Parts: sequence; C-alpha cells; structure tokens
Amino acid sequence: MITENTGLVPDHEVPHLVGSATIISIEDVDKWYGDFQVLCKINLQVKKGERIVVCGPSGSGKSTLIRCINRLEQYQKGRIVVDGIDLGASTKNVNAVRSEVGMVFQQFNLFPHLTILENCMLAPMKVRGTSRSDAEAIAMQYLKRVRIPEQAKKYPAELSGGQQQRVAIARSLCMTPKIMLFDEPTSALDPEMVKEVLDTMVSLADEGMTMVCVTHEMGFAKAVADRVIFMDRGEIVEVAKPDIFFTNPQNERTRNFLGQILSH
Repeated sequence: MITENTGLVPDHEVPHLVGSATIISIEDVDKWYGDFQVLCKINLQVKKGERIVVCGPSGSGKSTLIRCINRLEQYQKGRIVVDGIDLGASTKNVNAVRSEVGMVFQQFNLFPHLTILENCMLAPMKVRGTSRSDAEAIAMQYLKRVRIPEQAKKYPAELSGGQQQRVAIARSLCMTPKIMLFDEPTSALDPEMVKEVLDTMVSLADEGMTMVCVTHEMGFAKAVADRVIFMDRGEIVEVAKPDIFFTNPQNERTRNFLGQILSH
C-alpha cells in the first residue's frame, strides 16, 4: 500500500492499452513571462491512451506546460500539435482543440448560480449544440460516473470540496473529451477529501482515457502513470516509468525532490 503521505492510492497494476499514435506532440517549446523564461526547450510526445504524471517543485513550469496544451497560456517558440491540430496555426484551431480536451483546475470554477446539473449541461448545449433533454441525459450519466447523481439539483455551495471537484470532472467528461488535463486537482482540498477525487481519476485511467496530470500525489503516480515526468527550472529533467522513477532516479535534482516529498 502507498502510505497516506504519498497519496492515499493503493499500488495496483492497471491493464490498459497505450496506442501507437501520438495524440499530443510538444516540440522545442519556449515560454517567457517578460524576461523570465518559464519553459525551456520542452519536448514531449504523448501516445493515445497514455497516462502522464508531471511533478516537480513549485515554480518549475508544470502548470504552465499543461495550460499550453490547450492554449490557456501562449508560448513564444516551438510547436504543439493536439490530435493532429496545430495550436499555433489559428484561433479556430485553438477552439477545436479546446472542445476535445477536458481540463480540471485546482479551483473548481463551478458557476455558483447554476445547479450541479446545469453546470454540467452548459458546455454541451453552448459548444456542441446539444438539445436540453440530451444534455441533461449526458450530465446525469457522468454525475453517476463520478458517483454523485443525488447532488444534481443542489448548488455548488451546498457540496463539499471533494464533491465539487468531482462535479468539475463530470462537467469536463460531458464534452466527451479525447484527453483530460488535470492541474493539481487535489491541492485545494482538505486531506480527507483527496482520496475521493483520486479514486475518480484512477477509475478514469482504468478506462483508457489519455491523461496528463500535474500533481504532488505520488501514490497516484505510482498507481496509474505510464510515465512520470520531473520538471525543474522550466526544463524536463527526467522521464521514466514509475518503477524506475521512484526506485532508481537518474538525476540528482530528481533524487533531491523525491527525498523531500516522500519524507513529509
């Protein structure tokens, strides 16, 4: 078992297929905030069905990288292609990618004046032109999927943090995305709520969803990741399968990071 300090998720082998086709291609990507370079020559290929966990110290560029994948952040150099669509080509391409890529943030970003059901129905109706009745059916399907269908008529303020984050995951799934991006989805949660969100993410991984997850939950990385990426100072320092990453990291910066995070 993984200890409580490393993420509350048990070690297990998850049988799944990683495709041969690349669904996310990141080539020589650089990004600056003014004079500060936050991403430096980032190269990463993600296969369809692959589960990637990105970790590293605060300020290492993890969240910026994941936000570049659907152009919530604009990069200055390099190329990102998502499901065959070049993000740098046009605004139309950016919108096309965003409709196929779900993203779950640290904060839940639910509309407080809408019910849970209405929060989940909104994007399919507005973006995909789904009818209200079909959108409701889809929303209920995914609220059941994250095990909170009984909360459908409530408002976000009536739910716990863990429940709200599961709603945020359901809302993303309602767009039937090909890829799910998670930006530290448990960092704003109380410790007792972390497990319910991680369990939901594990079950998504079990179904073969392509996932890129920025997290410090090393138990989750051990349980479900195909590869773990360690970033520091805007660079990808090390990439390895979990069994190698946690038992025999090659880079001194990786070893120092794991020594700090796993000892807490």
